[in-house]
Amino acid sequence: MDDRREKIDPAVESALAEELLAIHIDSYGKGAGRTTVHVLDDAVLCFLDDLELQRSEHFLIEAGRGDTVTQVRSDYQAAIETTFRAAVERATGRRVISFASVTKLSPNYVIEIFRLAPREESGKDGLRDG
Repeated sequence: MDDRREKIDPAVESALAEELLAIHIDSYGKGAGRTTVHVLDDAVLCFLDDLELQRSEHFLIEAGRGDTVTQVRSDYQAAIETTFRAAVERATGRRVISFASVTKLSPNYVIEIFRLAPREESGKDGLRDG
């Protein structure tokens, strides 16, 4: 194991998992059975397992249109990206430079990936100056 890795307080990961799930519930009206966050060097990985779907999404999947569900969720995540980025920046004290969200069906889960700016780009508070 690389001893230079930043040690992240598990409480930070747990609090961020709760906040990302709360944002997800607020924006979709549904949540997930379990949310796990891992902060690894310059990345934050968030797994929302046992994803709860809307009735309309279940209908589309049953009609063979699961691709529509994943595409709409992808488009929605792109539109609400700044809200998710802000939560990660507050929790880590680092700027998010990239975000990806992928929804998978059967089993239903979401993985959200946040790429963090290198520490040398960060100001005193962890966020980039200016």
